Formats: sequence, structure tokens, C-alpha cells
Amino acid sequence: MRLFVLFAFISCCIPCFSQEEKQLSKDAASRFESLYNAGKYAEIFALFNSGMQAALPADKTNNFLTQVKTQAGNLRQRTFERYEAGFASYKADFERITFRLNIAVDDAGLISGLFIKPYVADVSPKPERNSVKMILPFKDEWSVFWGGDTREQNYHVDHVAQKNAFDMVIRDSSGKSYLTHGTTNEDYYAFGKELIAPCDGEVVLVVDGIKDNVPGQMNPIYVPGNTVVIKVAPNEYVLFAHFKQHSIVVKEGQKVKQGQLLGLCGNSGNSSEPHLHFHIQNVENMVNATGVKCYFDNILVNGSPKSDYSPVKGDKIRNK
Repeated sequence: MRLFVLFAFISCCIPCFSQEEKQLSKDAASRFESLYNAGKYAEIFALFNSGMQAALPADKTNNFLTQVKTQAGNLRQRTFERYEAGFASYKADFERITFRLNIAVDDAGLISGLFIKPYVADVSPKPERNSVKMILPFKDEWSVFWGGDTREQNYHVDHVAQKNAFDMVIRDSSGKSYLTHGTTNEDYYAFGKELIAPCDGEVVLVVDGIKDNVPGQMNPIYVPGNTVVIKVAPNEYVLFAHFKQHSIVVKEGQKVKQGQLLGLCGNSGNSSEPHLHFHIQNVENMVNATGVKCYFDNILVNGSPKSDYSPVKGDKIRNK
């Protein structure tokens, strides 16, 4: 059986993992299905944005879709499941085979990405919260920039893998996250601060070669930047993103203890200023993951002791 896989440009710079199908995606997928079943591949090409058309010219679009039709037949049923890496992801039941059909759209509703691969059901367990006790992954007092369960508190809630994520910075008494003008990474209080393991675990992923951004600029090519992922329990993986380049001191396969140094806070990846992105997910790969809500044990929140607490936007937090 031939494996069909096709990638093209996606106009968004932050991966979207929304659990609810957006109207633009719904409309584009519906038009694609109708035109595909009618064999109107030139009209599908006309739905592509300029980047997609450059990546997949009309003749290649026709050849690709002809091959899909020959192998799989018409698309009989399409079921939205999730967003992954900027694509709306569907279980697509064709006449002779079930594929995963992923379609990305730009702000104008044009198709900016198309991806077809064999369908594999997601059977990984999805715990609701962490099962192990955790300390905060730093030593000083930090502020929660994004955190909580509502869109107002936390823009991550629309992203399946990151739905319970935190973005954390260090602020001074005036509320600023930098000392003077914020034009260099070194001016930010969080830059270069030590990040530590919140609990015992095994390092399963390290990325440590991504350059730190100039503040205000972002790197959408590798969104998490320099990264550490630690397996802390079955179906519980802690992800740290945006480390300072070449600061990570642990290796893949290494066992770490609670409080052990992992590396230094940086500004790598899709990050506009030095900060820590931290979340728990149910599998190692963020593309296929579901977020797990994180509670910390025995911390100070705005100066008051809290036990088994999940911080929210605006909290100032530190370990007791």
C-alpha cells in the first residue's frame, strides 16, 4: 500500500491544537471534500493560497489527488478530531481505506497546508491531572503570565497539548519583566535563571541548539526552541520550552531528581521575550499529546501558602 504524505506552507506561526472545529476549517474541508469527490482538482488548486500553490503546482496537485482517488476512492465520511501542528485533523473514511486528512487554512479561508496519512486511532490514556507531587521548576519568585482554565487567563486552553500550560516570567515591583528598555535578553530578569526538575523522572528529549531571539522577534520554525521533556510517570511527560541556547546540562536517557538543575531560562523558539513555558502532556510527542492539568505541592502564592495548587494568570509564585 502506498503511503500518501504531503506537506505545504502553513501561514500561522504558533501551532493550534483547538478541540473545537473553527468555521474557516469547516468550510475549507467541506469544499475540499465536495470538489475531490467530483474530480474537480483544478478547483481545489484554486482554493490554495499562494504559498501552497507554489509548493504544489497545478499539475502536481492533479497527479496527487488522482493517485489518492485511484487507491482510496471517494471520501464517504469525514469526522473532525482535533487540531495538530496548525492543521484541522479529520478521520476520513474513503471507499476503500481510512486516512487521516489534515487541512490548514489561512485567515482568508484559503488552504495553506494539506497532509494525508494512514489513520491510527489515539489510544493513549489521558490523565486529568499529575499523579506525582511537584515543586515549582525554579528557585525564585516568578509571575504567571498565562495560566488557568479560561481564555482570558490562558490562551493555551484552545490547544489540546498545551491546554493546561503555563507561561512564566519574573517581574519587579512595578510589574516590568526587564530592568531598563527590554531590548536585549540580558535586560530581562528571567534570562539565565536556573530551571530545575519539579520531580524525579527520566529525560526523554533534549533540544539545545536553537539560537535565542532578539526580544520582540520570534522563531516559528521550531516553536518550543530549546526543550527538555521528562517522563515523570506513565502517561505523564513534563515539557520545558525556550531554554537559553547551549545551557541545558542534562542528556536524553538521564535520570533526574527533584530540584536538579536542567538548564537556564532563555528566549528561543516562538518566544518574544525570555520566559518559561511549562506543561504536562500524556505522551512524549507534543503533536499527538493531550495536556494534563498541573498542581504544585506546598508553594507560596502571592505570599500565602497553598497546597496542591494550580496557578492562574497574575499569581506570584515560589517554592516554600
